[in-house]
Amino acid sequence: MIPRPASRILLLAVVLLGSVHGQSDAASPRIGFLTPGTPESTAPVLAGLRQGLRDSGYTEGANIAIESRFANGNFDSLPGLARELISLPVDVLVTFATQASIDAKNNTKTIPIVMLGVSDPIASGLVSSLSRPGGNVTGTSTLFLEASGKRLQLLEEAMPGLQQVAVLWNPANRVFQMQLIQETEVAARRLGITLQLFEARDSESIETAFAAISKERVSGIEVLPDPTLAAHSARIAALAAKARLPSVSGNSVYAEAGGLMTYGPSFPELARSAGRYVAKILRGAKPAELAVERPTKFELVINMKTAKEMGVTIPQSLQLRADRVIE
Repeated sequence: MIPRPASRILLLAVVLLGSVHGQSDAASPRIGFLTPGTPESTAPVLAGLRQGLRDSGYTEGANIAIESRFANGNFDSLPGLARELISLPVDVLVTFATQASIDAKNNTKTIPIVMLGVSDPIASGLVSSLSRPGGNVTGTSTLFLEASGKRLQLLEEAMPGLQQVAVLWNPANRVFQMQLIQETEVAARRLGITLQLFEARDSESIETAFAAISKERVSGIEVLPDPTLAAHSARIAALAAKARLPSVSGNSVYAEAGGLMTYGPSFPELARSAGRYVAKILRGAKPAELAVERPTKFELVINMKTAKEMGVTIPQSLQLRADRVIE
C-alpha cells in the first residue's frame, strides 16, 4: 500500500527528527567524574558540579553527559576506574581528592583534568604552578594545609587548656593525609599540644581506633578531611560524643552529622567552580593556561546541640565568629 501524501510527510518528519536527536546525543560532551568516596557522601559535590555546568549552559541529559565512578573507600581501585573512564572516552575528567587526581594524571596526558578537593597541587605534582598549571590539569585547590593549624586552634579555643589530641586519619589516602599530618604537627608544637595518631580506613577500623582512643588520656579529636572518613561522619560523631571528646573536622558534613565543629571550604561551591572550568575547556580553553582557583572563604560550623549534650561550653566569642550554628 502506497502511503498517502500526509502520511508520507509525517513519516519523513519522524525520520528526520530521530536523525537529529541521534546526532545531538552523539555530539554531547561526556564528562567523567572520579572519586574515592561513595555516591552518598559525594552527592553534594556532584550537585555542585551539575550546578556549575548549568550556570555555563550545560545541562545533564540535554547537552552533556556525566559518567561517575566511585571507589567506595578503596583507593587501590582508583587507577582502574580512571582507565575505565578514559577508555569510554570522556572529553574532560573531573577528579575529587588528591589521589584520584594523581591516578587520573598518571593515566592520561591528553584528556583535560579538572581537579577538585586537592590541597597542594604543586607538592602533589599535579601542576607546575597555580597561575600557569602547564599540563593537562587545572581546577580548584582547597588550601586544606593552611586550615589544618586553624582547626586545632579552634578546638583549643573551645577547650582551653587542651593538651592531648587524638588525630583520626586514613592511611589509604596516604599522600594527602601525610601532608595534613605534617601541617597539624607544626600547629600542635606551636600550641603546646601533643598529638596521637589513630588509623581508620573503614567502619571496622573506626571502631578499633575509638577503642584505642578510649584508653588514652586525650581531651579532643581532630578528624582529618578524607572522603572515606566523611562517608562515616555520623558514626565518628556518635563515637566522639559517647566518649565525651570534643571534635573538629574540615567538612561541614561532619558537623551536620553531629560532630562538634568543622572548619574548611565549601565543597559544593568548589564543585560549582569546577563545573565552570569544565565549560571553559569544552569551549576551547587550555588547562595549561587556566589558573588554579583557591577558595576565598572558609566556613566555621558549630553544632551547639552536640555541645550541650556533651556539656561543652563554647565561648561566646567563638559562637559569634561561626558562619553557621546548628541548634
